[in-house]
Amino acid sequence: MSDTTEPGLQEPSLDEQIAAYQREYRDLDPQVEQVVSALGRLNRRMNVAYGRQLAALGISNAEWEVLKTLVLGGEPYRLGPGELAKRLGLTPAAMTHRIDRMAGEGLVTRDRDENNRVRVIVELTDEGRTKWLEAMRMATDFEEDLLQDLGGDERGMLGEMLTRLLRRVEHAQPDAGGRLTDLD
Repeated sequence: MSDTTEPGLQEPSLDEQIAAYQREYRDLDPQVEQVVSALGRLNRRMNVAYGRQLAALGISNAEWEVLKTLVLGGEPYRLGPGELAKRLGLTPAAMTHRIDRMAGEGLVTRDRDENNRVRVIVELTDEGRTKWLEAMRMATDFEEDLLQDLGGDERGMLGEMLTRLLRRVEHAQPDAGGRLTDLD
């Protein structure tokens, strides 16, 4: 099954997709399929929107992941390349490639640890933090628009329900947070 359609071809509506699946697989629960298919389509479309925002800022999704990981690590926004690779589910070689590219763009620096000259430290630069903040502003605007038809209680309930689904998947597939292959 492919998540993409040929240019000019319309993706079937959820109802059309569910009807086709039921025609071919009679044991299908249409309520389950509606939830799962809607989540999949929403995720795909949100990823496209975020990718466009990042491209407008001149950074890739791969670079965004590094910026985000450094920020999530907290001030002073510094981690070793091995720790970054582990948190992002990448090989050390892929992480080195990513850091090289980002250092060349001025988004991060890579220096020897003053306390351990063998250890390398990757640190977020002011430019990297500025890009992260701008991406967050753009994402916040997009997300507010996305949820504009839901009231506060509905947003809270939806968040709780999705979190429960996420916990179930994380419990059943604890290794699914990483990558199957490197994206670079």
